[in-house]
Amino acid sequence: MSTASISRTLAKNLRQRLTPAIPPKWAPHSSPISTSAAAISAEPQPEQEIESRSTWSKLLLFIPGAMTFGLGTWQILRRQEKIKTLEYRQSRLGLEPLKGNEIVPSNGSLDSLEFRRVQFKGVFDEKKSIYVGPRSRSISGVTENGYYLITPLVPLHGDPESVQSPILVNRGWVPRSWRDKALLNVPEDEPPAKNSSSASIQETANISWWRFWSNNKQEVIEENLLPSVTPVEVIGVIRGSENPSIFVPANDPNAAQWFYVDVPALARVCGLPEKTLYVEDINEHVNPSSPYPIQKDAITLIRSSVMPQDHLNYMLTWYSLSAAVTFMAVKRLKPIKSRR
Repeated sequence: MSTASISRTLAKNLRQRLTPAIPPKWAPHSSPISTSAAAISAEPQPEQEIESRSTWSKLLLFIPGAMTFGLGTWQILRRQEKIKTLEYRQSRLGLEPLKGNEIVPSNGSLDSLEFRRVQFKGVFDEKKSIYVGPRSRSISGVTENGYYLITPLVPLHGDPESVQSPILVNRGWVPRSWRDKALLNVPEDEPPAKNSSSASIQETANISWWRFWSNNKQEVIEENLLPSVTPVEVIGVIRGSENPSIFVPANDPNAAQWFYVDVPALARVCGLPEKTLYVEDINEHVNPSSPYPIQKDAITLIRSSVMPQDHLNYMLTWYSLSAAVTFMAVKRLKPIKSRR
């Protein structure tokens, strides 16, 4: 054998020792960690891990159903309360009217007199009328905006059956044109209502004092020639201030903007005490020649913004939602249980 062939043989043996043997089917090398992860992902999820699901995560699915069920039950309670309230109002309106001259507003019992019918006699102070609104009214299917006309009813001099102190009377609904006309007729230099009220009280006191002490018949005759006022009789229901919603703007007495009935504020503007009695006129004897103001009837006074039938509809709505979301929660958990 020659030297060249011996060299080739040694080089070939050396390469075979240094190069590892290649398996017939090559597969890439993988670490033990990746191999175990692949094996875990390939195997089905064991039953023990399904059982280890948190109980709280399952209960969260039923929270909406429980909340809506509670709201439905709350509507049942509210409906019972509303029925009792309406029955209470109706029973109060069925009592005999009280005499207005027997009610003293400062005795602190006004809350107990609410929804009692009362009968007053006095004179309307038209110059201090206030318009609260706008309030819509549907007439023959046509909705028209208007206002509530609130006017002080002052005592009638020399009449023992008259009111003993001024009260506020909601005379009813009037068209918007009434308010626009009243605002146009207000003089710019008109003194505040409080001062005018004090002046009228002082004038009445002076007249009474002069009539008592004067012996001059001619002066009494001249006093009788003064323009007479027309007394009115009001049959109404004692009410309190309204509770406006968050969407109702605040009253602005300086701009004569009244959006809701606030009895103490209305009384202050008219120069009356804050505990002045507030009455809604329900006299149904309407003069055909003067249909306005339109008074409320007894049924309207008894009604509430949310009636028992409304609470019943709300109850059915909440219970339906509760059943729907509970059914969806059960359907969501049912496939998990079927794998066992």
